[in-house]
Amino acid sequence: MKDIEILDPTNTTKNRELLHRLIISQLFYDGYAAVAAELANSIRTEPPCPPSNRLYQIMLNGLQNEGKKETIIESDDMDLPGIDLEFQADATCVAPEPATYETAYVTSHKHACRSGSFSFDGQLVATGSVDASIKILDVERMLAKSAPEETDTREQQQGHPVIRTLYDHTDEVAFLEFHPSSQILASGSRDMTVKLFDISKASVKKAHKTFTDCEPVRSLSFHPTGDYLAVATDHHLLRVYDINTGQCFVSAIPMQHHKGAINCVKYAINGKLYATGSIDGSIKIWDGVSGRCINTFIDAHSGSEIYSVSFSKNGKYLLSSGKDSLVKLWELSTSRALIAYTGAGTTGKQEHSTQAVFNHTEDFVLFPDEATTSLCAWNSRNASRCHLMSLGHNGPVRFLIHSPVSPAFLTCSDDFRARFWVRRTAVNQY
Repeated sequence: MKDIEILDPTNTTKNRELLHRLIISQLFYDGYAAVAAELANSIRTEPPCPPSNRLYQIMLNGLQNEGKKETIIESDDMDLPGIDLEFQADATCVAPEPATYETAYVTSHKHACRSGSFSFDGQLVATGSVDASIKILDVERMLAKSAPEETDTREQQQGHPVIRTLYDHTDEVAFLEFHPSSQILASGSRDMTVKLFDISKASVKKAHKTFTDCEPVRSLSFHPTGDYLAVATDHHLLRVYDINTGQCFVSAIPMQHHKGAINCVKYAINGKLYATGSIDGSIKIWDGVSGRCINTFIDAHSGSEIYSVSFSKNGKYLLSSGKDSLVKLWELSTSRALIAYTGAGTTGKQEHSTQAVFNHTEDFVLFPDEATTSLCAWNSRNASRCHLMSLGHNGPVRFLIHSPVSPAFLTCSDDFRARFWVRRTAVNQY
């Protein structure tokens, strides 16, 4: 079992401390936050105890193996990547803290930059703007551009970081998403269209396929197979397009739909579920096959608009953010908000939409504070605050996305700029 302490018969003090932590975590998990916090303060547990039902799992395992000489806890979920509060509540962070990242490259648009995306291999970055343009940048070239001791040589070898500039929309590019397996970029715009670009061809600046909607587009998400694209718009009905045939699907049950515009949509990594968040304040979980709504978190952020939703890699949790400047981690099996990440928005009310995201290892949760233009980060398991970091923008950060494979993230702002951030090693790799 990874990252799990076990009882040591020779160390009574350590055993007592571990049992205290297990009890406190179980209390948090069961919803007795006040009791758990009081107990944690009285015995001064450090670091903070995250919600976890690990004590319950250990008890079940003990009952099942009672009378046997050896007890082994096994689970199919333990080897899945990312955050898992059932088995890894006290896991040590293996990734660098986000406040240690540095700006490696800055690109500018002619108007506010409102959208960004990483390719699934982390090698490309795309940015979209109110000026209706899309830029595609090569990560290796951005790193070469910013390497101080090797700049001239590497720049000559690599070329300019911006490898494509696409002009095929007539209004703001509101959302971008790379295809999970092909060299295709999907863009959604306020001009009521979704466009697919074949980015493998250097000479192509126009989309090879366009889906025309009746409402401005707000968010997109590819199914993991790449055959379907979920599209959120100003309308309360979510559309799912077959990208090969162009056929559009919507849920046929009126009572299941949102009551207002849909701000965000995201597929789980296994495609079994997708989630949507709306201005009506609710989060809905949908079956990825039937398209039926299977759960609704009403007033998920105390009635505030929902701005972002994102599944953990193992599909057990959903990360959400709202206009209340709070970030929450939901356990899907129990429909409960296990953790609230607090501290953003304390110096001023949030006015614009932005995203809460995991880093690539899911050790940290990232969220930009609008008033101070700084990055808030938390330990994802126990919600302890990390160091604040100025993001260097002169306007609100309207989009934040972390690389899926490396310590790097992208911030897009109303100051017309997008900043690419990386954590460099001693050999200037990330």
